[in-house]
Amino acid sequence: MQKIVNIISIASGVVSLAVVGTGLYVYVNRGAIIDNVKSQAIEAALGSLGGAVGGALPDVTGGVVPKAAPAEAPSGLAVPKF
Repeated sequence: MQKIVNIISIASGVVSLAVVGTGLYVYVNRGAIIDNVKSQAIEAALGSLGGAVGGALPDVTGGVVPKAAPAEAPSGLAVPKF
């Protein structure tokens, strides 16, 4: 009976050490894990587009639109700007 109890306690200790070790590994490497997951998510999102955006975006949108000149002050009754 004592041997069974000893085996169970050793197994419990091994499982506890494994849980603590895994938690410590994740805590120490959390930045690298987060960056890896982000890059995989971005690759999956861009891969699902199938090249739809690719290099076509600058050709579709064209150049920069020039800023409009300020309008003159309205005469008469005008709607106030908030």
